[in-house]
Amino acid sequence: MASGMYALGREGFLGGDIDWDANNIKVTLIDSADYVVNLSTHDFYNDVTALGRVATSGNLASKTKTNGTADAADVTFTAVTGDQSEALVVWADTTVESTSRLIVYIDTGTGFPVTPNGGDITVQWDAAGIFTL
Repeated sequence: MASGMYALGREGFLGGDIDWDANNIKVTLIDSADYVVNLSTHDFYNDVTALGRVATSGNLASKTKTNGTADAADVTFTAVTGDQSEALVVWADTTVESTSRLIVYIDTGTGFPVTPNGGDITVQWDAAGIFTL
């Protein structure tokens, strides 16, 4: 699978259901052997299988949006154990999985795949930003 935005995540931005500035936005390390992404039909975090979730970040900090491009401070996952991770899912956390919208799936970048060893894993976002609408 290639990186991309979830179609219903785009719809969430257009409908005002996702507010990059105001919402709690998180990132999950993904084991693609246990979660098969469908950018057309997956809409909420409950579509990401529990086995596919290796680690979840806290809320993104220092979020910005410039010319349609979303960005934030780099993310550090602390003391990560579990399966090898080949991707990231960025999502808007409402505290209810069935209403927490999926935004973007990223499976390319320096350092992927990554195998957890109990240490920290830092994700450094591309200098161009996380994604562009």
